[in-house]
Amino acid sequence: MHLLITIDTEGDNAWAGRGYENGTENARYLPRFQRLCGRFGFMPTYLTTYEMGRDDFFVEFARDALARGECEIGAHPHPWNQPPECPVTSDDMRLQPYLIEYPPEVIAEKLRVLTALLSERFDVEMRSHRAGRWAFDATYARLLASMGYTVDCSVTPHYRSVVDRREEPSRVPLPDYRRFPTGPYFLDATDISRPGDLPLLEIPMTLMPLYGRPTTALYWALPGRRVKRLMRGVLGQPAVFFRPNGRNRADLLRLARRKLEQRAGYVMLMLHSSEFMAGCNPTFKNERDIEGLYADLEVLFDWLRQHGVEAATCSQYRDIVAGTM
Repeated sequence: MHLLITIDTEGDNAWAGRGYENGTENARYLPRFQRLCGRFGFMPTYLTTYEMGRDDFFVEFARDALARGECEIGAHPHPWNQPPECPVTSDDMRLQPYLIEYPPEVIAEKLRVLTALLSERFDVEMRSHRAGRWAFDATYARLLASMGYTVDCSVTPHYRSVVDRREEPSRVPLPDYRRFPTGPYFLDATDISRPGDLPLLEIPMTLMPLYGRPTTALYWALPGRRVKRLMRGVLGQPAVFFRPNGRNRADLLRLARRKLEQRAGYVMLMLHSSEFMAGCNPTFKNERDIEGLYADLEVLFDWLRQHGVEAATCSQYRDIVAGTM
């Protein structure tokens, strides 16, 4: 089994909805995480937004790690704060629309601009990608493939990650990933829920459903966020993502163990770059929280290494999968 570490590398506290005002101070906190990965021989894939691609500190840091073969740089579009501008809501900076809400020609141009920036700044071809706010569709997939991308990791099987919580409804249908494949598959050009002939490999996010099927169906059928929140208060979360939150070390180890027992090819860890900076995110609010995060990562990485889990970036794992088919 391989460990894929995916870091959504984006501006400070993107949850705040400040758009262009988001800084990139969190980049200064990534070297500590990179050193931890290096101690265990693991390699992050930094899925990078436009503003982070323009941050000189992050570029210098990442180019050095790239030169040592210790990471990968991929793309992570946040369409509301990168060119070209093309408003699709009353306030894109605050409402943060999904890329799939834009006209196809604008989607293509935003991807082209981000790809060109990252390729130039890091002097590498872009191969890996995750959609901003997880929202992905077939048009998007075809555009990525046409631009040379070979990996996407936007799908969250068993779970409906893309739920519109804005006061302005989405202009397009949002994806529901609950019945999507749980393992890697090359995407179909017209239906991303099934295998097909695109050279773009989908590597779904690793998560574990905690409810049974009837309870899960009831949870998603409940109207409104308040009722769902009450159900979570009684039964807990409907699924565990392979994503540290300061309270789920045991769940992370249990999920890793289950994947090993299932002889899964990979387990995918996910965090945001801003989650390594205290107070720059809703989860890790102070230095004690950050130290707890690193303690959890240390235990998790040590467990994975002791159990023979190997390192790979997203594009490296794509090559492994392609070589076995």
